[in-house]
Amino acid sequence: MFNEVLLSNEVIIYLVSQTILVVLQFFAIFWVFDILKNWDFNSTLPKQYKLEKKSYLVMLIIFFALVVKIALIPYFAYVIDNLSNIVPGAMCAAGVISANEYGVKLLALKIFIVFFNSIWIIINSEDLKQKDYPYIKTKLYFFIFIFILVAIEYILDILYFTNISLEQIVLCCSVIFGVQGSNSLPFGLDTTKLIILFYLFYFLIIMANISKQAFITFIVNIIFLYLAYLSVVEFFGTYIYQLPTHKCPFCMLQKEYYYIGYLLWSMLFLGVFYAISSFVLKFLLKKQLAYTFKYSTIFNTIFVFICTLYVVIYYLKNGVFL
Repeated sequence: MFNEVLLSNEVIIYLVSQTILVVLQFFAIFWVFDILKNWDFNSTLPKQYKLEKKSYLVMLIIFFALVVKIALIPYFAYVIDNLSNIVPGAMCAAGVISANEYGVKLLALKIFIVFFNSIWIIINSEDLKQKDYPYIKTKLYFFIFIFILVAIEYILDILYFTNISLEQIVLCCSVIFGVQGSNSLPFGLDTTKLIILFYLFYFLIIMANISKQAFITFIVNIIFLYLAYLSVVEFFGTYIYQLPTHKCPFCMLQKEYYYIGYLLWSMLFLGVFYAISSFVLKFLLKKQLAYTFKYSTIFNTIFVFICTLYVVIYYLKNGVFL
């Protein structure tokens, strides 16, 4: 019964796009190995000039493929959310992504790939600013690593969509993320302590970014990412849904909530990405990029502002908290 899934227009567009991007990167890999083997910027031989011309085309192909891969992440979220209309028991993307053993692994891998793609784009930008292309081998080796992940992702894409059953009922988000009658938060936290930690670590991020401490920023943002996810699911999301028992990170992607989930999760990802990238790029490029701290502060602040705004608006309208 998975044929109906594969015949969905959204799934067809997604898989065709993924196939084209994999093919483009597959051909780029051959040129990448040639450039890595023979590149010598100080050489005046004709072969070096040919390699430089070839490198422009290769970098353009890679850049295009990686940017489109990033753009496909929200479309993937839209596709699986749309499939909830035909997958039995699914109310949103939560049920669809857990419809088989590949879904959650695929989603996690996609997030990692977006992170690495973005790192590559920054390295490429820094490399093109220099006349002697000092980071060309770094970014090409990094692309090989990315391509391995992309190949695994493509296999998981096929396995995931071809194994979504339309006969077996999946769990809906109210069951997966719903109230279970006991505190589901880790480390003995309750909601109040969780929200205190959420704002505390946000302010720690601001201070770490101001002082430009890459390693501290890296650690604090990793913890904040986890706290932010829990806080949205357990607390802020309930104000988006205006229902204290509705705890789902996916439903907010739907039209009924003005697609706010796309903006909310994007701001969190970008805020944490720039913070983490400040540390990773310092290791790869042997220098610190000051703008990463600024962007981390901006995007994390937007994320926290959106979360807080929903609570404030609800209180102003109703005079009580959920």
